[in-house]
Amino acid sequence: MALGATLTLNACKVADNKPQEASIETLGNVSVPVSQFKYVYNKNNGNDPDAYSEKSLKEYLDLYTNFKLKVIEAQSMGLDTAQSFIKELEGYKKQLAQPYLTEKSVTEGLIKEAYQRMGEEINAAHILISVAPDADPADSLNAYQKITDLRAKAVAGENFEALAVEYSQDPSAKTNKGNLGFFTALQMVYPFEDAAYKTAIGTVSPICRTKFGYHILKVKDRRPSRGEVKVSHIMVRAAEGVSADDSLAAKQKIDEIYAKAKKGDNWDELCAQFSDDLGTKNKGGVLPLFGTNAMIPSFEDAAFSLKTPGDFSTPVRTPYGWHIIKLIERKNLPEFKELESSIKAKVSKDSRSDLNKSVLIARLKKENAFAENSASMKIAFAKADTNLVKGKFDYKKEDKDLTLPLFSIKSKNTTVGEFLQFVKDRQRPRPNFSPSHYINLLYKEFADLAILTYEENNLEVKYPDYKNLVSEYREGILLFQLMDTKVWSKAIQDTVGLQKFFDANQNNYKWNKRLDATIYSCANRATLDQVKAALVIGKYSVNDPKTDDLLFAPGIAKLTKDDSIKLNSVVALLNKDAKLLLEINGYADASELKTLASTKISLKRAQLVDDFLKAQKVDSYRISVNDLAGAVLSLSNAKIKTSKVGFKYMSTSNTALEKLFNEKQPLAVQVTQGMFQKGDNINADAIDWKEGDQILEKDGRVILIRVRKVEEPRNKKLDEVKGQTISDYQNYLEKEWISSLKVSYPVKINTDELNKLVKK
Repeated sequence: MALGATLTLNACKVADNKPQEASIETLGNVSVPVSQFKYVYNKNNGNDPDAYSEKSLKEYLDLYTNFKLKVIEAQSMGLDTAQSFIKELEGYKKQLAQPYLTEKSVTEGLIKEAYQRMGEEINAAHILISVAPDADPADSLNAYQKITDLRAKAVAGENFEALAVEYSQDPSAKTNKGNLGFFTALQMVYPFEDAAYKTAIGTVSPICRTKFGYHILKVKDRRPSRGEVKVSHIMVRAAEGVSADDSLAAKQKIDEIYAKAKKGDNWDELCAQFSDDLGTKNKGGVLPLFGTNAMIPSFEDAAFSLKTPGDFSTPVRTPYGWHIIKLIERKNLPEFKELESSIKAKVSKDSRSDLNKSVLIARLKKENAFAENSASMKIAFAKADTNLVKGKFDYKKEDKDLTLPLFSIKSKNTTVGEFLQFVKDRQRPRPNFSPSHYINLLYKEFADLAILTYEENNLEVKYPDYKNLVSEYREGILLFQLMDTKVWSKAIQDTVGLQKFFDANQNNYKWNKRLDATIYSCANRATLDQVKAALVIGKYSVNDPKTDDLLFAPGIAKLTKDDSIKLNSVVALLNKDAKLLLEINGYADASELKTLASTKISLKRAQLVDDFLKAQKVDSYRISVNDLAGAVLSLSNAKIKTSKVGFKYMSTSNTALEKLFNEKQPLAVQVTQGMFQKGDNINADAIDWKEGDQILEKDGRVILIRVRKVEEPRNKKLDEVKGQTISDYQNYLEKEWISSLKVSYPVKINTDELNKLVKK
């Protein structure tokens, strides 16, 4: 249990000092009632095996005391009166109120129904006639008549898919013919789902209305739930739109991995070495359990087609790349108790909540004696005119009708004037509405909001648990604000104090013996020899990035404004990647080579580019300049008409080395570089820890480990362990702060009352 978070969320409000109630302790002049301590203790420790033992009670009281001291200090500083605090607390109160503003019996029924339906999957097609949920009755009627006609045609035997293509207003119908594939409960809006599950195979459903409009469905098939599968995968990334070369390279790589897996190579090692899914590659490629409609269809179908744990698929293409999928386990639909909480969360957010809300409002109106004044309603509604649907409605403040009671809640009247003000504030242009329809919609919204607001404002009186929760959050927010000021932010901003703390505790921050090395894992000995030769050169050709040539008229050696813009983009590339190198190649046309050979004008142009880049503070060692005029002459047969400066990029990075070797053979070379302690890398652990090159042969690969340095154990520097040091410094500051609070608010434990809580 994370104690800080638990105390933050589960503390009780500091109670007024009530002599008639026994206190567990006194902090300064503030008494903490036994009942308050018991409430928090039960919430956090009630199910522990040693609950109410003397040791457990004393330990928790010590923690709770520290928490209460901080809250008392926050209150003494007036943090609970700040507008930011009040606003944040109101936000939490809204969230905490939600479980109390729901109809429990309806929710429970919907949860059970959803679970029952999850045992079956429906394959259906549909036709949609769009109409807004709040459409004018005339528009709703028109849409209803259209869907009624279509249903009659479908029931009479006309081809449902053809009707969907021709008439459905679902944009996807033109391509999928209205077919939705298989789905299960909680994957469609509730009225649609309800219609699907209540319709037999091969028949057309009754008309149903959702927020999208009117639908009819034809159920094509039903099957028992496929349950869930847990799989692992190896992925080679090749997103849609990649170049043909990259796509081919990805396919070659996945095929080679598949061949290794089929041969029996260790799955976890293949995944760790070759998978591009960074989130799972070091975890055997394992994905969470999933069911129907949770994944890309091609991935999902391949996963569910696997029958026996350990089986794996041939390479599968998705929009993200190529995958090999391995089955770990199949699970049938879990028991209800296992899914109940997750279903409840979904039910509260989907369209089922509309049903719940309507039942809740009906109950609250009855409980709170909601009564409408029909005469006043008629007067109020009569004030709606064409200005309302234009969004320009207003009323006269001196109108005597404004004081008329529109409805009452527990004998408290809401007036016509309050409603008309709501109408004025809430109105929007609705050109397709009639004024009478629009004001009826606004009245329903106003009345529902009024009854819900009344209930919400009285929750603390009606529900003690809600009152306790609000109190807990109140103190949690106060604690967070003060902890940030006194501990968390202070530890980060107090650089002098942090350094002093680090210097005083250096023995707590040590490196073990470490190996500074680069590991080159090669497919075979021949590849290793090629890698070693490449390492001698130390720079490798790259195809990306690319920069277009600079073009020059014959005899001209001057940069234009456009040239400068292009060269600034070259500077940006070099600044972005410190391992990138650049070759600048000057080319000339045939006439220049004949008439200006002695002046080397092609080289002069290349040097212009070189000077420009160096003026932008690009290090000179990263740029080389070549005069390739003669080479161009021989290649062009003396027919080049335009002079140019070309750009060729190189890189010293391990990534570039890998790409160079893996273009033709995807798994030829894998490079890992770093500082390794024992246990960090199995290959590093397998060699003698000394400087120089060592070679291993393992799992059919040849591995070169180039050790630059063996570093003996030493104290860490602050910048190497800053995060941990800040955390330790925060703990130190908190302890010091609590000590000072105990001086300001002396702690007196009532041992008699504490002992009464001990259960032998």
